Amino acid sequence: MARTAAPTKPSNGNGHATTNGNGHGIGPKTNGAGYVQLTAGQKPTWPGLTIERRFTTLGVHPYDTVEWDLREAAITNEHGTVVFEQRDLEFPKSWSALATNVVASKYFRGHLGTPERERSVRQMIDRVADTIADWGVKDAYFATDEDADAFRNELKDILLKQRAAFNSPVWFNVGIDARPQCSACFINSVDDTMESILTLAKTEGMLFKFGSGTGSNLSTIRSSKETLAGGGEASGPVSFMKGFDAFAGVIKSGGKTRRAAKMVILNADHPDVEEFIDCKLNEERKAWALIDAGYDGNFNGGEAYASVFFQNSNNSVRVTDAFMEAVEADADWGLRAVTTGETLETVQARKLMNKMAQAAWVCGDPGIQYHDTVNRWNPVAGTHTINGSNPCSEYMHIDDSACNLASLNLMRFVGDDGEFQIEDYRHAVRIVFTAQEILVSNSSYPTPKIESNSHDFRPIGIGYANLGAVLMNRGLAYDSDAGRAYAAALTSLMQSESALQSARIARDQGGPFAAYAPNREAYTKVMRMHRDA
Repeated sequence: MARTAAPTKPSNGNGHATTNGNGHGIGPKTNGAGYVQLTAGQKPTWPGLTIERRFTTLGVHPYDTVEWDLREAAITNEHGTVVFEQRDLEFPKSWSALATNVVASKYFRGHLGTPERERSVRQMIDRVADTIADWGVKDAYFATDEDADAFRNELKDILLKQRAAFNSPVWFNVGIDARPQCSACFINSVDDTMESILTLAKTEGMLFKFGSGTGSNLSTIRSSKETLAGGGEASGPVSFMKGFDAFAGVIKSGGKTRRAAKMVILNADHPDVEEFIDCKLNEERKAWALIDAGYDGNFNGGEAYASVFFQNSNNSVRVTDAFMEAVEADADWGLRAVTTGETLETVQARKLMNKMAQAAWVCGDPGIQYHDTVNRWNPVAGTHTINGSNPCSEYMHIDDSACNLASLNLMRFVGDDGEFQIEDYRHAVRIVFTAQEILVSNSSYPTPKIESNSHDFRPIGIGYANLGAVLMNRGLAYDSDAGRAYAAALTSLMQSESALQSARIARDQGGPFAAYAPNREAYTKVMRMHRDA
């Protein structure tokens, strides 16, 4: 979460200016971790970020440090028919054939067969990295022009050497649109009105179009067991889910061949929760019957699954501590009306949990989200409860918010001696996090509320990939205390270095994020929880 608290005094351990270490770079000297180094009697000034050249050398372009190949990309379907082909492509020799196919088919922009079509990784990385660096200059993120150039080349080298990658909308849209949609993950609210429900369908469709995924908690929609204001029975959220699912099925992500992604959540005390738990299970059984009758059972485009509902979403039940305690005690559980809060029905909590487990065993859904645990770790609890997540649930934040993601490839930080290169990792975190922070203000958002929340809260999602390979490389079992401890250390380094870079950016950009003041207590509480963990 960018822009935490702006430092006010020189110090040596909290993202403030420091007087120890070995200076490097052009502009204010730093001690190797981005801290400003002051000489005797010098007053602290923070005109912008000083960027270390750790992966690049002044005067040497990153593209000149790798060998290049000319190759072609070709993708066939299960019948052997070529569905995508592009020739005469320029890729680094170290990139795999899979990377070639994915990048050429998904991320190269321009119509196939036209001069405007990208054909080189150079073009793609230049389009993205140069745009982000230019925005950083415009918004005064860097202390000097030399620091801006260092950032530009360090980011290009990180992307070129596959040390990190942005989420798909960045590759789809940056350098194409003046204000591109850059976030992959959205959480949308919905109210108990027809206008709000239809607006959600429109918002989701626009997000899918530009390559993003979305999640919503539909527990605000009155149940099918409640009445409408003018008389008659309500449809309930599961009925509306059919319409949302149909839109998702026909709108391809980013205008490409990738399926749209969405998350649908219902609280465990919603009166329609049992219908919600069973909805995907029942459709799965219909698909099985169609497959048995001879219809194509391919999940991507086969007639069987294309004929049934709820195949474009992940479904999750949101449970509380009270519900889990009722499961343990084999106690009753009340399902409450959305409109009045009164208990409409009482069920056995353990029976409901068993129903979830059975459905998940058959078709993978629903998952479970732990509402109280999530909100114990809510850094903005002073203004909002966290009700939902994005489709994969790595992004949990307030309703009507967005998050751009990036992942660091952990294996790229394993040295020839097999040891993890900690300082390279921390440096890459700083560069990538800064790029993500720059994206926040220069992106477009599908609704005014999501835009204002993005600017006020500035959520950023930085993570890693290839953890399993790193553990295997070290001879650590994935499911072991040693493996978990190693993963925790890598995660802690990423979290703490991101928070530190956030503080440096806040220092230079006029203070913490706009919504920090009412959330100071909650934010610092969560930071202490991170430290304690």
